[in-house]
Amino acid sequence: MTDEAAPPESLMPYDAWAEEALREVALRALEHAAAHGLPGEHHFYLTFRTDHPGTTVPGHLKARYPQEITIVLQHQFEDLLIDRVAQRFSVTLFFGGVPSRLVVPFGALTMFHDPQVRFGLRFPATGADLPAFEDDAPADEAPEASPGAEAQGPAQVVSLDAFRRKPAKDA
Repeated sequence: MTDEAAPPESLMPYDAWAEEALREVALRALEHAAAHGLPGEHHFYLTFRTDHPGTTVPGHLKARYPQEITIVLQHQFEDLLIDRVAQRFSVTLFFGGVPSRLVVPFGALTMFHDPQVRFGLRFPATGADLPAFEDDAPADEAPEASPGAEAQGPAQVVSLDAFRRKPAKDA
């Protein structure tokens, strides 16, 4: 006999509950930012699936990022709204001086990161049979300042390959 028997299959959805609880942390952070702004040097990197059902991004961004995009909420964003009933958030960012409204279902969110405090969460995208993640090319299109935004630096769309989990190398 061995002690390496497979663990019994759970009849309780612990994995789903844990993921839901972690998503709640990200949503509360977004709600706080929507209601009070971002305190101090806090800012958020949000990665989401652009091909997730219900995600709305402008055509030029969808063409450039057909599967996944990372946005930064820092100084220049407007109208951040969290809609718990519809299970989504929306925000306006500026790309090339043009306002772009993004609508993101909670299930499309794959990563939340606040580099100010080195806090980050990764989630699997939920929804209709989505393909496996593929790395996108780095972004070089920086959004411009929005009217009334603080002039402390541009918001950006960036590639976060440095934050991705790297596969273990064989010794």
